[in-house]
Amino acid sequence: MSATSGIGVSQDLRDVYSAAVDSRNVRFIKISIQNETLVHDTSYVVQGSLEEDLSILQNALDENTPAYVLARLDDPATEWLAIFYVPDSAKVRDKMLYASTRNSLTKSLGSTSFTDSLFATSKSDVTPEAYLAHKRHLAAPQPMSPREKEMADIKAAEREGGVAYRGSQVRTSIVGTGVGFNWGPEVEEAVKGLAGAETSRLVILTIDPATETLLLKSSSDIDLSHLSSALPASEPCYALLALPSPTVFIYSCPSSSPVKHRMLYSSGASSVYTAAKQLIPNVAGRKVETSEPGEVSEAWVRSEVGEEKKEGTQAQPQGGAGGFARPKRPGGRR
Repeated sequence: MSATSGIGVSQDLRDVYSAAVDSRNVRFIKISIQNETLVHDTSYVVQGSLEEDLSILQNALDENTPAYVLARLDDPATEWLAIFYVPDSAKVRDKMLYASTRNSLTKSLGSTSFTDSLFATSKSDVTPEAYLAHKRHLAAPQPMSPREKEMADIKAAEREGGVAYRGSQVRTSIVGTGVGFNWGPEVEEAVKGLAGAETSRLVILTIDPATETLLLKSSSDIDLSHLSSALPASEPCYALLALPSPTVFIYSCPSSSPVKHRMLYSSGASSVYTAAKQLIPNVAGRKVETSEPGEVSEAWVRSEVGEEKKEGTQAQPQGGAGGFARPKRPGGRR
């Protein structure tokens, strides 16, 4: 950020700008620094569109002398473009003076009116062609950090994912590559087995990234106090937890998982959940998602799907002996 020069705006310039704002027939206000004050040089009325009127500046600006130009936009006409013209051939002192004063100019006149700015080092930078290139640059997608790019890819894959379950045939889930998931018979059998579970039971499913096949990692009864340690700590998975009622679909995706795996699991979560609901009539109405499997507990799962703790079961006290309290949500929950 450039330093502030301390140069103020003259009262005459304030009056000219205020009148131009009210009249709406002024296209350009040319400003210069004289005697350490920002002063009004000349104004130009609206003749055509802003792009057409920019040709006026070719004669209004000097090859070697910096200047500021306030340009009224076409739509909306209440907003202004601030042009900071500092030619490469200007004196070093003038360059420094104009560079350190531009913020004072817009702030003094009301920075909210100036919705765009243009920095020019030659008159060729204020031609209609140059201004159109400037607008195209503003409209172009902004560069993304690696993290932002990763999240955008995951969201794109999620938008493409999820189609209907087709019995024991090959199930198609449109993931990033367009290749479907294969459901092995052991996966379907384990999921169907949860429908009649009379005790708490957990089925964990994973994906073979090479073949995009849904695999059965484990299927067993579970002590719910050990639920968090039963989920993989460093890789994504789909888990179906029979409480026994309801059966809850859990999509666990630790933040430390490889990016490609996270994209693959994220894009397939909806279709696997839909398939599970068709196989098991008592699947909860919403799936649960977490990026911190170590913090998953029975109470948290129930609260996420809107289920209260059944009477006759012992709830884990939270924060004292006053009874059951809803636990803290996982900090990294997706």
